[in-house]
Amino acid sequence: MTLRVLVILYCLLISVGAAGQENVSMFTVDAGYASVHDSYLTPITYGGTDLALGYEAMRSMKRYSDKWLWQLQVGADYNYVENDAKNNQLHKLMGDITFDMQRQWRGAIAQRVNLSVGPMTQLRAGIIYDEVNSNNPVSVRAHWNVGVTGMATFDTRMWRIPVTLRYQAQLPALGVFFAPEYDESYYEIYLGNRKNLAHLGWWGNRFDMTNYVGADLHLGKTTLRVGYRARLEHWNVNYLKVHDVGHSLVLGINL
Repeated sequence: MTLRVLVILYCLLISVGAAGQENVSMFTVDAGYASVHDSYLTPITYGGTDLALGYEAMRSMKRYSDKWLWQLQVGADYNYVENDAKNNQLHKLMGDITFDMQRQWRGAIAQRVNLSVGPMTQLRAGIIYDEVNSNNPVSVRAHWNVGVTGMATFDTRMWRIPVTLRYQAQLPALGVFFAPEYDESYYEIYLGNRKNLAHLGWWGNRFDMTNYVGADLHLGKTTLRVGYRARLEHWNVNYLKVHDVGHSLVLGINL
């Protein structure tokens, strides 16, 4: 009897499930590995845990629903990383908000393949705390940028369940970011030494990129997400270098 009920429920979910990526509201959890290098705090690269919480909304634009969509992503990520000797740890906490508008081409390559591309803007900020460094235990991160994002989706079925496969890349191009002078303490900044703190970011001194690949399983009104996200943040200015890399498994559900 129980098996029969489960089979009926499964068939109902399949019958009402609908693939598609134009209208999404998704809460996600990321977990994986992070590599953090911030020469303002230490010349050593630290490695450890990458955790993140996020929310994504994606909607077709009402007047141009067949051509344009907008996407909003809000998130916070935390890295707990340590050096190879295991005698020092860094805590990195960042938050970001990203908004983009993408031009769609439905059935661009095949009937169920959709492509989209468009401009994006992102604001990302946070801090890194060094447990051992007593002179300058904190490094502040803040940047705003504009760039381009592109996405490819493919609607298919897996064991009769509607599935949307998706790849998306986000590539900032120009922006403004914060960086102190080499060996300048935040106490000096507090006292009024605020020259040369804001820098124009471009691919000559800053390169960031986020790649995501995953699948959305449409189970009736519920959508489950599983995927992989790779994030790169790199800049080099004032003889200071930052090179952070994150690799994480993404799990999500619409609520």
